[in-house]
Amino acid sequence: MRSGPLKSVGKDTLVAGAFVVLLVLVALAAPIISPYSPTRQLDIVVLRANAPSFAHPFGTDLASRDLLSRVIYGARTSLSVALLAVLLSATLGVAYGMIAGYMGGKVDSILMRTLDGLLAIPRPLLLIVILSYWQKGATAMILGIGCTGWFTIARLIRAEVMAAKPREYVAAAVALGARRTRILARHILPNVIGPAVVAATLAVAQVISLEAGLSFLGFGARTAYASWGSIILDAQNAFAQYWWIPLFPGLAVVATALAFNVLGDGLRDIVAGRRS
Repeated sequence: MRSGPLKSVGKDTLVAGAFVVLLVLVALAAPIISPYSPTRQLDIVVLRANAPSFAHPFGTDLASRDLLSRVIYGARTSLSVALLAVLLSATLGVAYGMIAGYMGGKVDSILMRTLDGLLAIPRPLLLIVILSYWQKGATAMILGIGCTGWFTIARLIRAEVMAAKPREYVAAAVALGARRTRILARHILPNVIGPAVVAATLAVAQVISLEAGLSFLGFGARTAYASWGSIILDAQNAFAQYWWIPLFPGLAVVATALAFNVLGDGLRDIVAGRRS
């Protein structure tokens, strides 16, 4: 029964996984493979806002910086913010969901009504408010996105924990006098890790797009190297004239979000296959 769903994972999942691995390798090897420094102004007169060419495949921006180099380095900022923010939100969501699902009763009711209230607040609006009053930077972006992204994961994990509680191995651990923390860590947590990984993978796609949007609005991380969203921001008043400046980082955002979505769908099929 397990082999069927596993075999059903198509080539699109493998391609998406390969693309994600390649993207991570490109981000890590940016100093080696990048043709220029992303902050270097090559020639403010001759190379200002040049269209794509053989020497500069992605063209140059309004400050005569090589756009290919900036997109490569931008992968570092965008991926690091997305992955760390999702790691934070997944940790919070798993902990919250496990407590609510295992405790049950009034504790569960209070925690879930609180969660419903948080889910009612539009996340982009909440982030804009938070980042408006917070010092801008990578840390603020990671904490802001991470602390507002665990709500749906918590609800998912709560449902998984409530499904695992009546099972025999949990009842046996309770009968043997195991502590709650041991039951949660040794018996329930391994059974909710799969859905949590799937939810986190899908969340990366959302965070990539969200980070790019916030950076375009001017709330992005202030680092030495731009993120994909801030590259698009550089030409916000001249999109029609300098089409290549928003095009290539925009394609990077779309391709990365699509890859993580497809990869998440494939992982969900694998988890479902193992359970069947």
